[in-house]
Amino acid sequence: MKHGFFKIGAAIPHLHLAAPRKNAEEIIRLIGAAREEGVGVLAFPELSVTGATAGDLYFSDALIEGAEKAVLSICRATKGTDMLVFFGAPLRRGGRLYNCVIAASDGCPLGVTAANIPAAGERAEGRHFSPAPEDDSTELGGELIPFGKAVAYPCLESADLTVGCAVGDDGDTLRFLAKCGATLLVNPAAAAEIVGREDARRTWAKALSAETSAALLIAGAGDGESTTDLVFSGHSLIAERGRMRAENEPFGGAELITAVIDAKHLAHEQMKTRAARMTCLTAAPFSLGEGEVDLKGVIDKSPFVPADPEKRKAVCARIFEIQARGLARRVEAARADTCLIGLSGGLDSTLALLVASRAMELLGRDPAHIIAVTMPCFGTTSRTRSNAERLGAAFGTSFRTVDIKEAVDVHFRDIGHDPEDHSVVYENAQARERTQILMDIANAENGLVVGTGDLSELALGWATYNGDQMSNYGVNGGVPKTLVRELVSYYAETRGDKPIADADGTDRTLGDVLRDVLDTPVSPELLPPENGVISQKTESLVGPYELHDFFLYHTVRWGESPDKVLREAKAAFAGDFTPDVIERWLGVFLRRFRTQQFKRSALPDGPKVGTVGLSPRGDWMMPSDAGTDL
Repeated sequence: MKHGFFKIGAAIPHLHLAAPRKNAEEIIRLIGAAREEGVGVLAFPELSVTGATAGDLYFSDALIEGAEKAVLSICRATKGTDMLVFFGAPLRRGGRLYNCVIAASDGCPLGVTAANIPAAGERAEGRHFSPAPEDDSTELGGELIPFGKAVAYPCLESADLTVGCAVGDDGDTLRFLAKCGATLLVNPAAAAEIVGREDARRTWAKALSAETSAALLIAGAGDGESTTDLVFSGHSLIAERGRMRAENEPFGGAELITAVIDAKHLAHEQMKTRAARMTCLTAAPFSLGEGEVDLKGVIDKSPFVPADPEKRKAVCARIFEIQARGLARRVEAARADTCLIGLSGGLDSTLALLVASRAMELLGRDPAHIIAVTMPCFGTTSRTRSNAERLGAAFGTSFRTVDIKEAVDVHFRDIGHDPEDHSVVYENAQARERTQILMDIANAENGLVVGTGDLSELALGWATYNGDQMSNYGVNGGVPKTLVRELVSYYAETRGDKPIADADGTDRTLGDVLRDVLDTPVSPELLPPENGVISQKTESLVGPYELHDFFLYHTVRWGESPDKVLREAKAAFAGDFTPDVIERWLGVFLRRFRTQQFKRSALPDGPKVGTVGLSPRGDWMMPSDAGTDL
């Protein structure tokens, strides 16, 4: 349970209908198999001790008494497993018969959840079972334990993990348990397979887990149930906050499906989305021990970039449209005639140009309303300058070149700075001169200066205060660097076949230029090049952006502690970066993120595109003078 990680599983045993002893043997065998895989919470299907299709055999004393004996043997089998196990059985209490799920841990029953019996159902449950009682208690195996329709099971090792259970089609109880703080919802079920139910079950699981900000574990009845009128497929699912994490396809034949869940993420999300919680009347604590879940293959090293190519394309298309429509609306609202972009030939300004071009399309304006300004100075290379010129021409912009070397030299004389001193003064003077030029041209042309800085740079404070940090509207401010690359690549792939008439006579397409931009090292180009090649490489100075975007996501989205982020990063980037390199750059990220808030506090407007944003107006309200001790 370290850092909130735990493994959950759904077990789908081969059922022996109305044979409790044989079913207990199957269940105990699968408990052992799940233990070998490190499962902490395991669920079996509804009525897994007897089968869900025993019909009037439920009225048989032999079956019910055999079921209770089987229940006790299964409970004993959990001794020493460090597991919480849910399994289904009919139990007779007070002259009534209930469809129950028993929770067991460390050799003992912990609680019993009874089903809310539907008025009408495929299995005619109302013929055999009484509706769940209100919260009560019952004796089982010499233990007095909770008995009712809503029992919560808090984990002793983690305040972030509370398990709630509801039987069958009972979304209301699952929602209630989530409102009480349950981060894992267990749903033993026995719904027959009919055409369309598979998709409905999957949709319901994703929707309910998203609505409740919880993980949902559905264990479905399968092979061995009676097929007199119905067929059961063993379709079992694990969903988490709207996403499928694991699944046994209908008739898939798997005996066990598992997924690693982060209870801290779930508790964090519930804390942010619910101001008040309800209180469960009944709780039965359990222990998972001190085991540590192996995170190999569990943590996504590119949390901002979907792994699936088709989903990645869809995400890029949506983000691109959000950016463009945000800019178009701002241009309209400001009654601006033009958009000003400082076009360096680098990645961020290229994306800003692509967005501005689309915004002009939306506004029905000629692309010449985009004024692209390249402002070469001491660090500008021929590669980036040429790419800026090609991009400006390809999009039909009003392109201008303003060489700022002389103006910056005058400024150095004015403030008494030695041009050979390549300190931060040398660098920032160039950035502020460029911003002044853009702002003044915007005044002359009734324009808006379009900011190019991205979310990763904002997180690190890798921007000159009142220089490239400032604009009238920052279109890239919600886009992390790893996603900026994907957006430019997406544009090159989908719209890059446009030919470019190059001054050197070379046949090129827009895609060729965009791919060369993608291959260019990320750099502010504020220091002189070496042999005509970029000397100032951002990732050599502040670290790889793929690491920083990972740190940013886990720190801001989930509020994770540095030791947890470090553990996750080591698992995600194993083989890519050594542990000491990851730890070094995490230290850089945390220090810069804390100390550079003052730049974000003065952040221009710009569109949010994903779950992580740093706008001081709603997404990240951090004091600028917060300490750096973590």
